[in-house]
Amino acid sequence: MRKFYFLFIFVVFLIVNVVGQDAIDLSNVEIPVIEDDRSNRKITHKGFSLSYNYDWKIPNWVAYELTDVEVAGEVPRYDRFKPDPMVPKNVTAVTDDYKHSGYDRGHMAPAADMKWDEQVMKESFYLSNICPQNPNLNGGAWKDLEEQVRDLASQKGSIFVVCGPIVNNTDKTIGMNKVVVPQAFFKVLLQEEDGKLHAIGFIYENISGRKPMSTYARTIDEVEELTNINFFPSLPDEIEEKIEAEVDFSKWTVKKQ
Repeated sequence: MRKFYFLFIFVVFLIVNVVGQDAIDLSNVEIPVIEDDRSNRKITHKGFSLSYNYDWKIPNWVAYELTDVEVAGEVPRYDRFKPDPMVPKNVTAVTDDYKHSGYDRGHMAPAADMKWDEQVMKESFYLSNICPQNPNLNGGAWKDLEEQVRDLASQKGSIFVVCGPIVNNTDKTIGMNKVVVPQAFFKVLLQEEDGKLHAIGFIYENISGRKPMSTYARTIDEVEELTNINFFPSLPDEIEEKIEAEVDFSKWTVKKQ
């Protein structure tokens, strides 16, 4: 009997350890790490986190998890842009900076992703979540991607999202506060399906034009090289290296009902 007891304990020990090794902690997995010396003030709001750049007057990145429950929210659009109260007044953009600039106030975390809570909806209109964006891009190809992400979150239950500007030249600015105009925008996504993780990146130039979504797709490694940002750094190295080196667009298409 004693032998069977110790054998039972040993088997339980093995099971616990194997499960523990296979289980991946995805809490805060969307929070990236900037790998250069740019201005980098991290701010956490109820619906998303961001890194704000005091010099550029725009975010370095915006990150959040989007769930099927959140997508189904019904809070109406707020539509009142204003400075983020967590950004000092001397380093914030204001709405007048965008007037007559030729650029939209482009959301990074879209308002339509934040309709699950009234406070979250209002926070999405903070100017810390906004970048000067080509109007055709904002209402076209970029909007297509935002809608695709919501559809995927509805079908898969949860998507981790990180997005933001790509700034290679800070000479082009708008407004009295010299808000930097990005040359492009990135969005990277992470999902878990059948116990496996999949990731994909997208790069959109800040210009007019609309092409098939798959043409904007990139590996996470490619996006990291362009942005100097390390995405999903909390994942185990062997998993992070694998999912960031490959891109399978078929994993990111909406399944027809």
